[in-house]
Amino acid sequence: MTTKPNSGPIVLVTRSHDRESRLGESLERATDRTVHSIPLTALDLEDDVNSDGPQHRETDFDATTGGAGHDTSGIETQSTVESNDGLRQFLTPNSATDLTPLAQSPAALVFELTTPERLRAMLRAVEERTSSIPTVVAPPSGSETLATIAVRTDADEYIPADSDEAIERILETASSAPSTTESAVDHDYHRILADELPDEAFVISENGTYLEAQLRPESAEQYSMGSTELIGAHLTDVFSDDIATDLQHCIDEAIQTDEIQTVEYDGETTNGSQRFEARVVPTDERLDGHRAVVWLARDITERAQRERQLRARQSELETLNRINAIVRQIIETLVEAPARETIEREVCEQLVDSELYSGAWIVERTGNDGLSHRIEAGDAQLYLECARNIEVDHERPVERAARTGEVQMVNHILETEPLPDPLQTAAQKNNVRAAIAVPITYEDVTYGVLTVLASRKDAFTTSETAEFELLGETIGFTIMAVKNRQLLLADTVVELEFRIDGGDSFSFDLSRNYDCTCSLEWAGATASGRTYQYVTIDGLEGETVLEAAQQHDSVEECRLIHDGIQHCTVEMRLAESGVRTLTNHGATIRDITVEDGVGTCLVDVPQHADIREVADALAMIYEDTELVARREVDRPVRTAAERRNRILDELTDRQLTTLRLAYYGGFFDWPRESTGEDIADAMDVSPPTMHQHLRKGLKSILGEFFEEGGGTTE
Repeated sequence: MTTKPNSGPIVLVTRSHDRESRLGESLERATDRTVHSIPLTALDLEDDVNSDGPQHRETDFDATTGGAGHDTSGIETQSTVESNDGLRQFLTPNSATDLTPLAQSPAALVFELTTPERLRAMLRAVEERTSSIPTVVAPPSGSETLATIAVRTDADEYIPADSDEAIERILETASSAPSTTESAVDHDYHRILADELPDEAFVISENGTYLEAQLRPESAEQYSMGSTELIGAHLTDVFSDDIATDLQHCIDEAIQTDEIQTVEYDGETTNGSQRFEARVVPTDERLDGHRAVVWLARDITERAQRERQLRARQSELETLNRINAIVRQIIETLVEAPARETIEREVCEQLVDSELYSGAWIVERTGNDGLSHRIEAGDAQLYLECARNIEVDHERPVERAARTGEVQMVNHILETEPLPDPLQTAAQKNNVRAAIAVPITYEDVTYGVLTVLASRKDAFTTSETAEFELLGETIGFTIMAVKNRQLLLADTVVELEFRIDGGDSFSFDLSRNYDCTCSLEWAGATASGRTYQYVTIDGLEGETVLEAAQQHDSVEECRLIHDGIQHCTVEMRLAESGVRTLTNHGATIRDITVEDGVGTCLVDVPQHADIREVADALAMIYEDTELVARREVDRPVRTAAERRNRILDELTDRQLTTLRLAYYGGFFDWPRESTGEDIADAMDVSPPTMHQHLRKGLKSILGEFFEEGGGTTE
């Protein structure tokens, strides 16, 4: 199994007598030679340690035994008091002192130490006193620090004591000691350190030439060059010029400073590009007249990937926080915006002012499904102008966003988007690397599309896209609110009259099939988003209307409110509503009447409203739509007192008395302070009579409020 030592005993320098003695026992069982286990404190290195740094005592030493079955009681005291050079006595054969149990020089010195300062001091002391005795560093378990010390102090072997090969390699070193003229490369640097490295160890000359190479078997198959092929190769033969230059600089730094350097670099393997971390340890020997370094490298690809992911998440979070701040700032600005143009200008300017984005512009939809430019901002003027004017034969992201109402994003735009040559050139000159197209929507209305450009390749992540989606909805809501506010506060409005031929909604089909007239009383949506219409039908009874509604795809529910022989009113819940679309474009619907399949629609818009926008919105619902009249209408201005007097004129004395008793008696509180019976007793009427007066009075008040504002006021 093992090779016997050539001559002399093996001296094992241990920290103490307990755990470290196991190595001595194993060595004695493996050889017929004597193994002397010597506690560290039995060797007086006071001068050596002091020259290297402060002395660190091993705290677990017990002077009663030196391990391996040898009694060394009293050695520490004797060596400290009687001798000033205990190490020399163990290294010198036939010494006259009692401390020297050796008849000849040791076959090898084995250091089972864990304190770096102690190990360094011991190895340097051995080097000063003798160069003929092989030295082995055998700590209880592997340590990169101790391995590095072994290399820099020219130890002949490094092997952790818990390794399966420890005994055999220690005995091999003891039986084949290198001569003093042997080349330093033959000290097997790669074998000394191989147990500490997961991947590779090299000896590299100061000029960048590989002198020795050792690859772990499990890692060697990943390399295009084997360890023997590497010897004699230069860094430039293995790496690209840029990486080779960086690695050579690290070697130069290690040799010039005589300090260990650390460097990270990429290497091509059969598994693709891998990330490595190397410790570069300068050596004192000259090889072929040149200094050299020991290069200890390990594969840190997985760690580097985790670090990159962590940095990416941190960067994404920081960017997202900045975007959140921008969105909040924009929303605060939009609250006070007086007009749509102001809203759009503020959005574009604040986005490019944030330095996250290089350009922004907004387009709106036209009646023929086209897009019309409205406003732009940013430094990417060449790209913006080219994108605005160029024609392509495929659907662009901005067009797809307008059609689908969904956010469209393109990262790495120069690599993935098939851009026409002029646009490709403009993107390169303006450094446009990513773009996002955000539909500006509110409910079922798309007012336009916001396009934002960025110089970052991966600018628009999933989280960032969600923020832009919210921004698009906020802009849409604000535009709708501004339109409605302008209409509400206007003293003079523009009344538009449209003629609609051949609509396919329920009212159009009903009027064609049954020769009746449908009039819209009110249309709107609930808080849950359900769209309702109240429609009066002249010339048809309620039962027929309900049957027709059940068979029509656009009607989800239909309920009869009032029924007569040739007259009825129904409540319908619709899947879609063109009335709702017009309202979201800032138009108040005054009246819609459908007769014999032809509709007449009267809407009010502010004086400065974009009439084409309203007409286009209606045309997207009903294809055959014509604007037949445009009239300016002055709204009557009424004070609160005038409105109150008008309501009082509508109420009878009994209705007014009932409302007052109910209001002041707490009938409308919750919970009620008075019941209907209490109000009826106060009026000296029956409860049904009281409720009749109360309902009629409330209807007069609500009619004044709702009908004054138009049939579709929400």
